[in-house]
Amino acid sequence: MQVGVARRGGFDLVGGVFTCCGGVTGADVEEMRELIRSHNAEAVVWEPEAYDAALVGVGHRCGSEAVAVYDYGKLVEVTMALSDGGSEEEAAEYVEFNILGAYVGESTPMVLMQP
Repeated sequence: MQVGVARRGGFDLVGGVFTCCGGVTGADVEEMRELIRSHNAEAVVWEPEAYDAALVGVGHRCGSEAVAVYDYGKLVEVTMALSDGGSEEEAAEYVEFNILGAYVGESTPMVLMQP
């Protein structure tokens, strides 16, 4: 799946920040990024910044640094919005391979799966 910028569904580009479904806004994104940095200055956040709309908090694991936490459903929604007409199935496959399947060191983000 090729990822490019497109407007789709309930997504908007607001002040340079991609938001969805009542997700984080520009001020909220900066607060969330600051919260993450306050727990771990080396924490990884996914690119492109459109994925900031899926940030939900900071996760802690015993013996490890804090990491950014993303919502799986929102990652799929953002990926669909960024794709050139990709389906939800294609977006889920992209997220599972490129995000869930990525390990970029101890500060790799967690992904929260919800019903």
